[in-house]
Amino acid sequence: MTDEDEGIRGDEGSLLLDDQLCFALYAAQRAVTAAYRPLLDGLGLTYPQYLALLVLWERGETTVKDLAAALRLDYGTVSPLLKRLEGAGLVRRERAAHDERSVLVACTGRGEELRERAARVPGALLAATGVGGGEVARLRGELWRLAERAGSAAGRAR
Repeated sequence: MTDEDEGIRGDEGSLLLDDQLCFALYAAQRAVTAAYRPLLDGLGLTYPQYLALLVLWERGETTVKDLAAALRLDYGTVSPLLKRLEGAGLVRRERAAHDERSVLVACTGRGEELRERAARVPGALLAATGVGGGEVARLRGELWRLAERAGSAAGRAR
């Protein structure tokens, strides 16, 4: 290793791709999403559609605004996603009677039926990746803490 290499390598300030936390997260996210693909293909869902349905199965009828917040997405990203789910007959959208500016979204009977088939997905993913329950809990906790810290840092940078 040259002195020049030393200047770009190390725990802090490294410019090497494999030393980047963001790249490790990106690579892991892509790999995990790819591992979900064959499981979700059998359900006729994309990964974002699956996430939206998870929220609806957990919460029941909710506003599009609250769904977008739960998914940490903007309204403009969630609307086309819901349009495709509605076209597939899995969700319904309607204006709220108490506030016409608000749009409610809920699973249809078909969407609820899909829930039973989707119940096998989490276990199948863990089996496919070889990650155990304790490791999942630890990783999830660390990632949520990182997301919180990064969100706070982004807020301070504004």
